[in-house]
Amino acid sequence: FSCEWVAAHFRFRQPHSDLAYALEAGKGGTRAVLMAVQAHIIKYLLFTRDTEHTHLERLCRIGQREQGQALAVALAETLWAAGGGGRAVVCLITTAGTVMPRTGYRADTFTERVQLFEFSEKAAAQEFIFDHINCFKCEGSHGVILFLYSLLFSRTLER
Repeated sequence: FSCEWVAAHFRFRQPHSDLAYALEAGKGGTRAVLMAVQAHIIKYLLFTRDTEHTHLERLCRIGQREQGQALAVALAETLWAAGGGGRAVVCLITTAGTVMPRTGYRADTFTERVQLFEFSEKAAAQEFIFDHINCFKCEGSHGVILFLYSLLFSRTLER
């Protein structure tokens, strides 16, 4: 992965601001992934989340917890759709390597530490993601790569 991909994570604008609903996206390849997730975040905040505010007020001035919840819902929805509505796989990083590299494989100190968590219910996947939301949104978390791996494993390599 390029330095841009390694550094990419899901970072919201300042909580309780007019753009609190918006993800920050740099230039390059990760932008497409971030914007696909952004669409699901806006959909959740406008149409799914239970609030008494008008449509525009629903997007503005959300707090950090609401940002995390919106991101968890967006990631879970996307993974569930990728899995055909019957499964979702969430990839997280462990501290120790879980895979022994084969001959001809060049270790990258990232892929070897990926651990898979499979879910057969979307609500369970969403709750798990929310409980581990910092794995996707903190600096140095490789959040976008983890989500990309999760998409691939949810969809399956055969499909």
